[in-house]
Amino acid sequence: MRPLRNPLIQKVLSSILTAWMRFCFATTRWTNEGREHAEGVWAAQGGVICAFWHSRIALSPASWDLTRAQPTKALVSLSSDGQFLARALAQQGFPAIRGSSANKDKGDAAKGGSRALRDGLRQLKVGGLAITPDGPRGPSRVMAEGMPLMAKMSGAPVVFIGVSCNPAIRLNSWDRAVLPLPFSRGAIVYDLARYPEGAEITEVTTAWAERLTAVEARADAITGLARI
Repeated sequence: MRPLRNPLIQKVLSSILTAWMRFCFATTRWTNEGREHAEGVWAAQGGVICAFWHSRIALSPASWDLTRAQPTKALVSLSSDGQFLARALAQQGFPAIRGSSANKDKGDAAKGGSRALRDGLRQLKVGGLAITPDGPRGPSRVMAEGMPLMAKMSGAPVVFIGVSCNPAIRLNSWDRAVLPLPFSRGAIVYDLARYPEGAEITEVTTAWAERLTAVEARADAITGLARI
């Protein structure tokens, strides 16, 4: 039995991870660029999609000020690892919607795509939805069409978020996930878009992937974290 499938182990480890993240975030020296984009959607309230690449899940709560932002949920996969992640994010103020925005050819029934789309659109009527559009299994920094489709159907703005810290731990996972260390230098870079009227999903997906990679690369350039 894999340890992360045990609910008790999940609960203990997610609590430890949450405490660690809060300590790291509190001791990090943060630099922000483009924060006015986030400030605008926080002030407007209502629906908004928060997008960041899968490797920055652990850093993402630092980018979204829940004391000012609309209530926000996170789209998390149905896997056992996803259940652990869902617990950790919920403890940081981001309840989970279970499902995936992964590519359509991976099997809608297996990944809960239809339910995720339905529940995601419902959430976007009242608040924020955090999505990793290359998750849950990659390829890294390759955007699936699920997120642009949600933006098109909901009319909600999309905030592209790049988060970085240095020094950091890089996991040997498919996405080379970044975990923060305390007393590091951090950067958060924001960009904003809406789905262009009449545009093709494939074109928007390609363009948005480039924009999301650009804000992440800019955040890494600020902190000096090596790009992988």
